[in-house]
Amino acid sequence: MSADDDQILTVSQLTRQIRSVLEGSIGQVWVSGEISNHRLQSSGHQYFTLKDATAQLSCVMFRGAAIRSSVRLADGAAVQVLGELSVYEPRGQYQLVVKAVQAKGQGMLQAKFEALKRKLHDEGLFDSELKQEIPKFPRVLALVTSPTGAAIRDMLNILTRRAPWVRVMVYPVRVQGQGAEVEIARAIAALNRTEQLGLPKPDTIIVGRGGGSMEDLWNFNEEAVARAIFASKIPIVSAVGHEIDFTIADFVADLRAPTPSAAAELVAPDITELHRHFDSVQRTLSLHVNNVIEHHRQVIELTAKGALLREPPRLLQEAEQSLDHLEGRWSGAAREGMRNWSDQLVELQQVLARYHPVKVVTEAGHRVTLGGHRLKQAAAIALRGFNERMTARSQMLKLLGPESVLARGFSYTTDASGRVLLDAAQVQPGDEITTRVAKGEVKSRVE
Repeated sequence: MSADDDQILTVSQLTRQIRSVLEGSIGQVWVSGEISNHRLQSSGHQYFTLKDATAQLSCVMFRGAAIRSSVRLADGAAVQVLGELSVYEPRGQYQLVVKAVQAKGQGMLQAKFEALKRKLHDEGLFDSELKQEIPKFPRVLALVTSPTGAAIRDMLNILTRRAPWVRVMVYPVRVQGQGAEVEIARAIAALNRTEQLGLPKPDTIIVGRGGGSMEDLWNFNEEAVARAIFASKIPIVSAVGHEIDFTIADFVADLRAPTPSAAAELVAPDITELHRHFDSVQRTLSLHVNNVIEHHRQVIELTAKGALLREPPRLLQEAEQSLDHLEGRWSGAAREGMRNWSDQLVELQQVLARYHPVKVVTEAGHRVTLGGHRLKQAAAIALRGFNERMTARSQMLKLLGPESVLARGFSYTTDASGRVLLDAAQVQPGDEITTRVAKGEVKSRVE
C-alpha cells in the first residue's frame, strides 16, 4: 500500500501535533511523587525525574520559578508540583514544566487552614472590636504551654527579671501531637474558673510554644482551640512559633506576640523602667509641693508685713483709680475696634461687588466661548496635518511594499511548508515549490 505524499508527516510535524494534543487536553496539572536524578544547571534551571512505584515523569523547573519556590529540591524528597505538560521537540520527549513546588501534604494542610480561617472570619471571631485589652500591670499571669519546652524557660526567666512581683501560674499541656488541641482548650476553660477552685484569677493568659514546621504547630490551627480562646473572659496572648509563623490562634487571640519571649516582655512591665518612672514622679511631686509651700510662706510674710494691715483706705483708693483707668482704656479700645470693623465691612462690600457671581459667571462664559473657538481651530489644523502625514506615508508604503516590488517583475519562491527559499541547497529533487509573481503564483517541482 503506497502512501500519498500529502498524508506523510515529517517527524517535526508529528511532534508538534503531539505537543498540541498534550497541551490542549491536559495542560496545567498537580502531580505528586519522589524526586530523583536532580540536576541544577549553571543557568539556574533545574531538571529532575518525578517517580512513583510504577512510572516516572521528566520535569524541568526554569530559573524564574525556582527563585520563587521556597521548597529545596533534592533527590528522595516527596513533593507535589504544579506544572504544564509539554513536549521537548528536539528529543521527542514529553515533560512537565514545573511552576510551583510544595512539600507533600503541605498543600492539604494549607487548604484546611484557609478554609477554617474563612469560616471563623465570617463568624466574627477575628473582629478587632471584640478583642479585650491586655492589663498593663498584671498581678497574676497564666502560662498554657509545655512544662518541658524551651518556651516556658524563656518566659519564666524574662518574667522573673522584669516583674518579680507577678505571680505565675503554669498549666502544663501537650503542644504537639494528636489530642493536644483538646488539652489546650480545656486549660483555657479551666483558667476561666480558677476562683471556683480557690485559686487566684489570672489577669492575662499566654498560650504558646516554640517554633516548628506547619505540622508541628497544627494543634493551634484547630477549631477547638480557636473557640476556647474566643470564649475566654480573660485576655489571651498567642505566642506560637517564630515571627514568620501564623496560626488560627494568632487571629482569634486578643494580642499576637511573634515569639513566647516577646509575649513575656509585652505583658510584664520592666521593673527597672518602673523604678525610673517612680523616681521621676517622686522628684516632680516633691518639687511641686515645695513650690506651693514656698508660695504660701511668701504670701503669709507679705500679709504680715504689707500695707494691707497699715493703710487700708489708701489701698482701696489706688484700686479704684486702677479700675477707672482700665474702664477708660476699654472704652477707647471698643471705639477703635468699631471703626476697624466698619472699615473692613466697606472693604468687603467692594470686594463682593467686584466678584459678584453674575459678573464672574458672565466673564467665565466669555472665556469659555473664546477658548472653544481656539480649540476648534487648533483641532482643525492638527487634523489637516495628520491627514497629510497619513497620505504621504500610505504612498510610501505602496512604493516600498511587496506588491510594488512584484509589479516590477520580481518574484519569490517558497517550499511546501511556506518557508522562503534563499539558497538552492534548501530543496531536493522532487520537492514542490511555489513561485509568487505580481498576479498569482506558479507551482513547480524541482528536477
